[in-house]
Amino acid sequence: MKVLVIIPTYNEYENLRPITSRVRTAVPEADILVVDDNSPDGTGELADTIAQSDSHIHVLHRPGKEGLGRAYLDAFEWALQRSYTHVVEMDADGSHKPEQLPLLLERAAMSDHPDLVIGSRYVPGGELQGWPKSRELLSRAGNFYIKAWLDLPASDVTAGYRVYRTDMLRKLDFATIEARGYYFQTDMTDKVVRAGGHVAEMPITFAQRTAGESKLSGSIFTESFEHVTRLGLQRRGAQLVDGLQHLKEKFS
Repeated sequence: MKVLVIIPTYNEYENLRPITSRVRTAVPEADILVVDDNSPDGTGELADTIAQSDSHIHVLHRPGKEGLGRAYLDAFEWALQRSYTHVVEMDADGSHKPEQLPLLLERAAMSDHPDLVIGSRYVPGGELQGWPKSRELLSRAGNFYIKAWLDLPASDVTAGYRVYRTDMLRKLDFATIEARGYYFQTDMTDKVVRAGGHVAEMPITFAQRTAGESKLSGSIFTESFEHVTRLGLQRRGAQLVDGLQHLKEKFS
């Protein structure tokens, strides 16, 4: 395996050095790509400094804040131009524990060749740390709704700790992926499944961010709900039309 760990950043100055150090310790053979959206707090400059002293660390500078999904898609393009076999999505804030990455990569290398391995909070062995019960219930309910409505084979569709096989990424049309907001992870999961990909989950411990402010807002959850509902209705409608057409052909 040749692995690239992608860490998008926007105002993550306090978190960047600790998270890159932990990743380098956990998976010393992997490369890291820091994707910075022109952070006003100097995160991009710090990333350059760190990269200068470590050949395994690279930096992709983007002109401004365009969202997590767009950052990942640009990073995927960067990875596909090189010889990586797997790419990892990981938050910069410490909520995704680098120490658990070897297990995710071990799962990705197994003989069933999963195209996507999701670090899941909601399979046996998964755990949440530092979340109020109300937020956990909202997240669990949202994931249940997405899984049922879109018929996806995962319990934690919105999870952001992931390993993709680059051969699968090459099959996807990035122009059709909804890159804005919280829906990105759902859309990526759906696109992998629709492309015939195999999805696996591994339990992780998801922790509250260690420093800085969360980038999540209530509007992005609403946006995700609207996307899922619209797509689900379209598919149910298409299934109904196909069913009626089948009945018409059967009895005509």
